[in-house]
Parts: sequence; C-alpha cells; structure tokens
Amino acid sequence: MTLRLRHPHSLLLKWLLVSLLVALVMSLGTVSARAEIRVTDLAGREVVLEQPAKRIVLGEGRHLAVLGMLQADPVALLAGWRQDKGLDPATYDAYLAKFPALADVTPVGAGNRLLSVESTIALMPDLVLLSLMDARDPQMEMPLRQLEAAGIPVAFVDFFTAPLENTLPSLKLIGELTGAEDKAGEFAEFYNDHLDAVRNSLKAAQPAPPRVFIHVHAAPTNCCATVGPGVFDEFVEAAGGYNIGRDSVPGVMGNVGLENLLASDPDVYLATGGAHMKARGGLVLGAGIDTETAEQSFADLLETPGFADLRAVQEGRAIGIWHLFNDFPAHIALIEALAKRIHPDLFPDLDPMATMAEFEERFSPVEMTGSYWISAE
Repeated sequence: MTLRLRHPHSLLLKWLLVSLLVALVMSLGTVSARAEIRVTDLAGREVVLEQPAKRIVLGEGRHLAVLGMLQADPVALLAGWRQDKGLDPATYDAYLAKFPALADVTPVGAGNRLLSVESTIALMPDLVLLSLMDARDPQMEMPLRQLEAAGIPVAFVDFFTAPLENTLPSLKLIGELTGAEDKAGEFAEFYNDHLDAVRNSLKAAQPAPPRVFIHVHAAPTNCCATVGPGVFDEFVEAAGGYNIGRDSVPGVMGNVGLENLLASDPDVYLATGGAHMKARGGLVLGAGIDTETAEQSFADLLETPGFADLRAVQEGRAIGIWHLFNDFPAHIALIEALAKRIHPDLFPDLDPMATMAEFEERFSPVEMTGSYWISAE
C-alpha cells in the first residue's frame, strides 16, 4: 500500500475555494435579506414582498391616479382593478390616451365594493392594494382569507376616511412596496410645506372659525346630504372653518332638511360636485369641466329657492368644490383654496391654482385641466 501525500498547494487551493463559496452563499443571503420588503400597512398588518411589486391589483380604480404620483408609467404595474369608485371620465380618458394598455386591464369587481377573488387570483398579482374601508367591511372577510390562503400579499391604504392623518403614510407605504420611496418622500415634503404654511398662519392669527355647511353631491332637489367627522370635515378644519355637520350628523354622512339648513344659518355654504352631477342638474365641477359649465351650474344651484335664501349665499360666501378631492392627495390645493375664501384677509397671496399646477407638473403623468373650485361673486 502506497501512501500518497497531497501537495500543500492543492490543500491551500481547496481551502480558498471553500472559503470563497461560503462567502458567496453568505453574501447572497445578505442580499436576499436586504431585498425583502417588510412594512406595516394602515390596518396595522405586516406586509412582506420579496421585491418591489410589478403586478398590482387596485381595489379602487381611482387610486391609479395615486399610483401615477409615484410611477412614470403606473399602468405598466396594473394587472387588474375593481371598477367600483373608478376614475372620473376625463381622468380615465387622459390616462387611456397616454397609456393605451389601460384598455386591456382586467376588471376584478364592480358595484357594492365586491371583489372577485377568482379573477384576482387568476391574474397572479404580487400585491393587492385595498382601501381601509375594505378592512372594516364584513363582506370582505372571506375574500381576504382566500387571498391570504393563495399567498397573495394585501396592503391597506387610506386617502379617504382620515386624509390628513393617513395620506402621507399611505403614499410612503405604496412607495416602499413599488420601489418609489424617493418620489413618495418628495411629495411628503411638498405636502407638508403647503399645509404648514396654512396652519402656521392660522395659528398666528387665531381667527374665529366660520360655521360651514358642507352640501355633498349638491343638487337643487332632495336637500341635503352632508358629512360629519372625516374627509371634507378635515379639509374645512385645516382651512380654518368649522363644519356644522358635526353637530347634527353622528356618522360620516347624513341628511339635513332644507328647513333645518335655513335655521342653522351657516356663515359659509360649501357645495361639492362633479361630472356625475350633470344628470341630476347639480353642481358640475372637476377634471375636464370648462369654466363656463362650472359657473353656470353653480349659479343655477344658488338660484334655487331655499339655497338662494341662505345668508351665506346672499352675502357671497358660497363655494363649490370638486367632490373627488375626497380620495386624492391633491386635496392640499383644495385646503389652500378653502383657506383663501374662508379667510381672505389672512391669505391674500395664497395661490392654490399655482399649487395645483405644480402638483400636475411634478406628480401627475397626465394633464389635469378642469375646474376644481368656484366661488360666488
């Protein structure tokens, strides 16, 4: 039996190769750990992605405009969408013109906030973005369990129920989940700068907040749907007003009769409207609406018996605004518009139109031409 001794150089080479292999495996593990995205959504749930999402199902169609704030081509990430609470017609047309692939996006549900789990799973998305309202909706319990069982990550965001509190955290969340953290941070700086300017002026002057009645989906008949805490209430408060719906509406929405409205004698009458109100002869405002149409619809509304008798209308303290600001971070420009009209002496140099233009230039992939607010002369 012959004993062969290995050359010391071969042993050294083998040791070096093993060491390099171990180092490579460890480095790959480190890279993998760093690539993993782990965040907490607006419902307090942990969401984990292996990499930034590339196939997203939107629970609300209108949130395509939110995704567009962070992505140059948001439609490229869109695998499907629920068409309940969709984009308004003008905004949809603008996105379709720039991103023709939008026509091929698969619907996964429509009215009554229904979500087709089968259609969603078939799309094999790597992320489903839902509204915080879905997290609180009993009919969504089973679909959410089914998505979880299928291993599809779900994240909840909120631009509606508590917009001033949840808009920036929601955008930050979407930014992290889609690899657009820097763009989300850029918007946060823009948003905070404008909001702080309004808040600081109000804090310094401490003006008495006028009593504001918020008439949502404003039309001459069936007066009057209004809101309690949340959504438009927060915008009015941020602009230095007080929503009198807080005194009569226990929930998010409710109704006030015309006689009660006249008896409450608000200092400011605030109406919301949109393209959807044209069929009802109501306030027509928003994307794609020209100034003449907006002004005429507002004048017709204010000339209606009952509304015309309001002191706020007679004294020229009536304001019309686009209703879909209620679920869109561009509401920062709306807050400026309200502050300028509620406290004109305090904000003579505030330019909400310039803010809207800057928002479009920096945070929208499509033009946002239209009439978004209007005041009585």
